[in-house]
Amino acid sequence: MKKTGAQIFVESLKMEQVDTIFCYPGGATLNITDALCNCQEIKQIVVRHEQGGVHAADGYARASGKVGVCLVTSGPGATNTVTGIATAYMDSIPIVVFTCQVTTSLIGNDAFQEADIVGITRPCTKHNYLVKDVKDLARIIKEAFYIARSGRPGPVLVDIPKDVTANMCDFKYPDKVFIRSYQPTYVGHPGQIKRAIKLILSSKRPV
Repeated sequence: MKKTGAQIFVESLKMEQVDTIFCYPGGATLNITDALCNCQEIKQIVVRHEQGGVHAADGYARASGKVGVCLVTSGPGATNTVTGIATAYMDSIPIVVFTCQVTTSLIGNDAFQEADIVGITRPCTKHNYLVKDVKDLARIIKEAFYIARSGRPGPVLVDIPKDVTANMCDFKYPDKVFIRSYQPTYVGHPGQIKRAIKLILSSKRPV
């Protein structure tokens, strides 16, 4: 069944069992905001500033143990999230920040309320995405939540151009995630542990 990018966004959040999203709406978010208003399962909390929205998502994640979710508009709306994202990054808090962007045809043309939020947040996120095709949206959202909560938790940013939220495609949410370059390790390497023990035992001052 074909759905708009905005509908795919909402259905993907439902598949990730998101029940609360902290929002600061704007022109670029309108398609998603309309779709969220038609969804009874996800509670929208409208904040008064984008930075506050990210901090709220951060606090929600700390208190609930779930991934915190925030949605903001493009340009200065997106750049206002940076302090909150950096806080989550430093404290290893799993959040997914969705920033809406100008249409794909205007990206890189110094358009009204355009900001390279992917480039800006690269140093303070675990990973970030710019969605260029609505067909990639569901997969990217699945990966964003997986990266945010796995391994050492942290913030992931997903930048969604406005035309992507309006375009349509068949919706199928991925069952699982495989990212070749991201395979978090949960068990210590025995050889490295033995080397560390030898170094500690041979040290002249206790560590």
